[in-house]
Amino acid sequence: MMDRTDRHFRYLLRLLAPDIRLYTEMVVAQAAIQGDRQKLLQYDASEHPVALQLGGSDPELLAQAAALGEQWGYDEINLNIGCPSDRVQSGKFGACLMEHPGVVAACVKAILGVTKLLVTVKTRIGVDQHDEYGFLRDFVGHVAGAGCQMFVVHARKAILAGLSPKENRSIPPLKYDYVYRLKQEFPDLRIVLNGGIRDTASVHEHLQYTDGVMIGRQAYSDPYWMAELQAQLLDESDGINLPDRHDIIRQMAIYAQKEMESGTRLPHITRHMLGLFAGQPGARIWRRFLSEQSRRADAGPDLLLQSLDYCPQPG
Repeated sequence: MMDRTDRHFRYLLRLLAPDIRLYTEMVVAQAAIQGDRQKLLQYDASEHPVALQLGGSDPELLAQAAALGEQWGYDEINLNIGCPSDRVQSGKFGACLMEHPGVVAACVKAILGVTKLLVTVKTRIGVDQHDEYGFLRDFVGHVAGAGCQMFVVHARKAILAGLSPKENRSIPPLKYDYVYRLKQEFPDLRIVLNGGIRDTASVHEHLQYTDGVMIGRQAYSDPYWMAELQAQLLDESDGINLPDRHDIIRQMAIYAQKEMESGTRLPHITRHMLGLFAGQPGARIWRRFLSEQSRRADAGPDLLLQSLDYCPQPG
């Protein structure tokens, strides 16, 4: 998620859920090659497994960016064919590429030619007037023929003219049955479902028909839910051992200390933490304190420890 899943938020999620797979923001291939690689590709070692999500439509540039991703130690290269923003469309990549499966296949083939990493594609179920299941089936079949073995499918089509990216996350109807059918027709592919997943019951339901789920906006607004999901789905011990939110804040203070010594501003970290007590009584007071006080010019990592006086008590 652009402006959301940066390395600071991913570090928070890793503290909460040690075993989930994390994805970066979409990095444009040309930017990865020519831009500030330290800023675009840096991550903390604790983030593994972590995937580098790339955007682009030039096979050669994507191959170069993917090779960089492998050099930087990422665990997966994910090609984004789902973003509907005007800026992405103007670059002729993102969701508009669903209408050009041959281009996507060429990009996948080029990436696979330079890396041994897992190469995946994130896509929509359709685009504009192309919203029938057959369009999605043929697209996946074409790209799978180039060697892609895993698809993350946002179960909405993208409407490229007339809807904003935000509206594209809510107005086109969800069609989970399309994703379920994909798994039925391509049993050897790994099919991961994305879109509109907001509760644990939905996760359990989708996992009956797909190989996995990807959670976006809900993970950002309520990151502690990811800890609860990990405990319920992946914890093989007899009891569910959930992290203490107060301990998470203390660990984020240590992280902030290190980051600020390297030039990171505190609000760049704390803005991702505001959902930590989502749904908890008294959360608003803590959230307001952290949001307002972190903007002070003299705000430092100790502010996170001070915020413990304002947040709900453990329980």
